[in-house]
Amino acid sequence: MSTGVKILIGIFVAIAVLGFTTYGSYNSLVVLDEGVKSAWAEVENQLQRRFDLIPNLVETVKGYAAHEREVLTQVTEARARVGGATTVPEKIAANNQLSSALSRLLLVVERYPDLKANVNFIRLQDELAGTENRIAVARKRYNDSVQSYNVKIRRFPTNILAGLFGFQRAEFFRPPAEAKEAPKVKF
Repeated sequence: MSTGVKILIGIFVAIAVLGFTTYGSYNSLVVLDEGVKSAWAEVENQLQRRFDLIPNLVETVKGYAAHEREVLTQVTEARARVGGATTVPEKIAANNQLSSALSRLLLVVERYPDLKANVNFIRLQDELAGTENRIAVARKRYNDSVQSYNVKIRRFPTNILAGLFGFQRAEFFRPPAEAKEAPKVKF
């Protein structure tokens, strides 16, 4: 074989290796990006479940705690912000506000022993607790997917490909600052 043919074969092999590497890296980015979207969809599914439970919970508490209007108003307003959020960061912020308002509502409930014994309230509170657990699991899965995706788009040489095709870092779901402090119960 002549030197020119060997060079052409070497160039062809290098182009083929580069092509397969690019193909594999691009497809893995697509898989991870779709994993992030899927995990976020599950978070939204659980948040919607909580969103749907809140009016029933608020109405039940209203019957017992009519003078706790401020807390009930905060929960209702926070719920409305969740409904109006359109981007992932807006949804995260709105749901963090809703979580904070719900924790204040549950503190109000502690002041009403009759309400805590009400069968409808107990059922709603159990549903809400179960939903909060599901949200926590869905958030964890979402954050795990975001971490895998973000690591992939930052690693060399995939970072070059990610930049060329417009793959952007995904945002983690972070709890609000208030969540770091335990709520205080006062009687």
